[in-house]
Amino acid sequence: MAAGSLHREFCFDCTHRFHLYDRGICLYRYDSVRRTVYRFKYGGRQEYAAFLGQEMAQRLGKQLLAWKPDALVPVPLHPVRLKKRGYNQAALLARELGRRLEIPVVEDWLIREKNTAPLKMTDGRKRQKSLKNAFKIVQNELKLKTIIIIDDIYTTGSTVDAIAALCRQHGVEKVYFAALSVGSGM
Repeated sequence: MAAGSLHREFCFDCTHRFHLYDRGICLYRYDSVRRTVYRFKYGGRQEYAAFLGQEMAQRLGKQLLAWKPDALVPVPLHPVRLKKRGYNQAALLARELGRRLEIPVVEDWLIREKNTAPLKMTDGRKRQKSLKNAFKIVQNELKLKTIIIIDDIYTTGSTVDAIAALCRQHGVEKVYFAALSVGSGM
């Protein structure tokens, strides 16, 4: 995974830990966009998706297209959290990216069955345990070989790894991710 300006081939996390995805890319360091991400995610600022999606498409689009994805797959929210928030910020980003890069977006292929506690304050091991069996593929007839998981924040990779493991069990050969931001220490 490379973060920000794409100067490094791997982030600190990927040089010290094995992941189940093939590669990933992030646009910003979380510290530099913390308030923006907070407003977008929790403050009802859905309109931020247009600008942030455009930035992701402009700055990360060449790499995303090089991966030749069958679809963009946003990290799903549990229905309880979706109802409370009113929208899924990852899905909004995926729609913008998909529209701008002409890549299909699949929002109803993968669901979040387990309503995990917010993961922002937990360490990697607790995240992994919390995410065990959290996701389910509900459209078995849709066969995807290469996907890009879309999320707002990449911290430890536990969410992406949990989704990647499930996807590989369902025949997905290449799993990439693109996130708006990468947490500190990565």
